[in-house]
Amino acid sequence: MPLDVALSGLRCFINHTSGFENLAGRLNKAPDSAHLMTEMAAGGATVEELESLYRADLPRFVRAATAIVGDEGAGRDAVQEAFVQAVRKRTGYKDEAPLQTWVWRIVINEALALRRRRASEFERVSESETTRSTNHVPEQDAAVRAWVAALPERQRLAVFLRYFADLDYQSIAVALEVEVGTVSATLATAHAALRRSYGEAVR
Repeated sequence: MPLDVALSGLRCFINHTSGFENLAGRLNKAPDSAHLMTEMAAGGATVEELESLYRADLPRFVRAATAIVGDEGAGRDAVQEAFVQAVRKRTGYKDEAPLQTWVWRIVINEALALRRRRASEFERVSESETTRSTNHVPEQDAAVRAWVAALPERQRLAVFLRYFADLDYQSIAVALEVEVGTVSATLATAHAALRRSYGEAVR
């Protein structure tokens, strides 16, 4: 199976949804109508906009966070915490970039923070954990995930956001705070490394 096909196929290994209402208990309080009007006048994102994004793109957020953290449950926790942070910081959003990109940056940062806290567990992935976290993805796809996990951090994040989250180069550049050309070069380097791993595996 070609490497690009294997990478693209990994996008399908998680497809769960969850209610935005589950976040309510973790917030200090929901904004009342008067506060919401003030918030809208001052700029920033609204709870309604974040809720709409959460409902529409949750599977993509979870796929990418799971890929970064290495475990589906932890990836979902990272996304939940990221949206808690997004709601709390919503007045700080500026419309220079799409709201989705702003949220992606929060999700990535939260997933990376969780991954660092779970570093020892992330590095020691047993065969049973791999099977459980990939929802029975074929063995070859699990191998591709292991090759991706071994990439340097920037390359790994670029691959996650391109293949797990389906983001375009511009969105990846904004999320990672780099230039579009850097994204292109980073992905090219990552592809070369993955092709070497793939070539060695099929010899």
